[in-house]
Amino acid sequence: MQGAFSTLDWIVFASYFILLAITSIVLSRTKINSSRDYFLSPHAMPMFAVAISVLATSQSAATFLGAPEYSYTKDFTFIGFYFSALLAVIFVAYVLIPKYYEMKAVTVYELLESRYGESAKKQAGVMFLIGRVLASGARLYIGALAISMIIFSDIIFLHVALSILILMLGALAYTYFGGVRSVILSDVIQAVTYIGAGVAVLIYLYYSLEHIEIIKTLSENNKLNFIDSSFDGNFSIIGLLSGWLLLNIAAFGLDQDMTQRVLACKDKNEAAKSLIISILLTIPVVLLFLAIGALLYLFYMQGGVDQSFEGEKITIFMYYILNEMPDGLRGLVTVGAIAAALSSTNSVLGAMASIAVEDIYKPWRLKQSQIEEQHFVKASRFAVLIFAVVLSLMAMVSYFWQRYSDLSLISFALGVMAFAYTGLLGVYFSAIFTSRGNKSSVLWGLIGGFATVLALQPYSFGIELAFSWQIVIGTAVAFFIVQLGGAKNE
Repeated sequence: MQGAFSTLDWIVFASYFILLAITSIVLSRTKINSSRDYFLSPHAMPMFAVAISVLATSQSAATFLGAPEYSYTKDFTFIGFYFSALLAVIFVAYVLIPKYYEMKAVTVYELLESRYGESAKKQAGVMFLIGRVLASGARLYIGALAISMIIFSDIIFLHVALSILILMLGALAYTYFGGVRSVILSDVIQAVTYIGAGVAVLIYLYYSLEHIEIIKTLSENNKLNFIDSSFDGNFSIIGLLSGWLLLNIAAFGLDQDMTQRVLACKDKNEAAKSLIISILLTIPVVLLFLAIGALLYLFYMQGGVDQSFEGEKITIFMYYILNEMPDGLRGLVTVGAIAAALSSTNSVLGAMASIAVEDIYKPWRLKQSQIEEQHFVKASRFAVLIFAVVLSLMAMVSYFWQRYSDLSLISFALGVMAFAYTGLLGVYFSAIFTSRGNKSSVLWGLIGGFATVLALQPYSFGIELAFSWQIVIGTAVAFFIVQLGGAKNE
């Protein structure tokens, strides 16, 4: 295994952080007069920039390393998830987004307030915050783990914690001062960085395989399948049109993390276009990283690979980075992983702060007495700092949990937003398509959706059920529970 970073790698690494420092200063020069300005930008954001930002936010270090692993061990059927996402964002763009713009919402959960009352908005917000602390804390840990392996050549707690600190300071550099405007524009930089790193790796791998007939060999080994026609496959057509479709509707339409930047567009039409374009741009990006995994399969065909690092199983892409990459390219891929992690971390800080301030703190504080708007700007920045600390602590807890618990926190936490999503889907479908439900049944619907998916996990009652079906059942249960409540005006 190679040693730590070379001088050339450190130069690439340092250059990236100098770029981060300069752009964070430039992008933060925006006068912010209200918390709405902070969370939605004082000026309408360019549609294409928002689309790139949504693309960047939907990717993370887990995707950066995970997509190549999928095509290395299986095939290209993972891409079906993003065609399902395309159908989902069309629904979100023409059903949900117009409602958000009509009510001039700062957070997506304001729609529930107009339908079921203020308590429903707070309950959905709390469900989002709980899910996000677990899920984003775990994602932050995965990104830090990868960076520690590459930079320090180990995964001792001190180096992982330092890697967490590097990522969080990078995220705060954009989020704290400039709010969502700074986040959106910085995401363009992060997207270019990690896509550029991916392209560089693909080219290098391609020329490393000059003696192999790439397409023919992949085809002979059934690695070029794009459609899963089975009934119970991970990304079967049935799953893509049911559970995964619901998951994507929730991710792009009910999750403040994604939707916040879309609400910063000039109007509902620009917002709708940005969402659809973001998925159309994401599909080739994911294909890029799936192609890397396919080429890695060819690269390692001849010999067995021990995908372990200090007792931890690592992805094939990480193994390749640690063992095969030349100086310079290794540094570029490292900043690519950092960029992927940053783009998902800086956005979640703003999203969580917006829920805490706009949906919970601000309504409460205004009931006490009238207060200047600048107070809420300061409160918004303070909330960003608080959640930066909370997510960092969750990432550090993940380090110990993964080592001392039979239950993998990472497996649980990466899917935990889906636990929250089922309740939200049931509540929103009730709010949009029916006249039934009240604040009491909304609360029980949110809890019921979460509890149903939890009960369907193998570690709960030993039930083995595809995750997409868990989403369908959880959503149906949540919807039914909300429907048990009479119409609000009854």
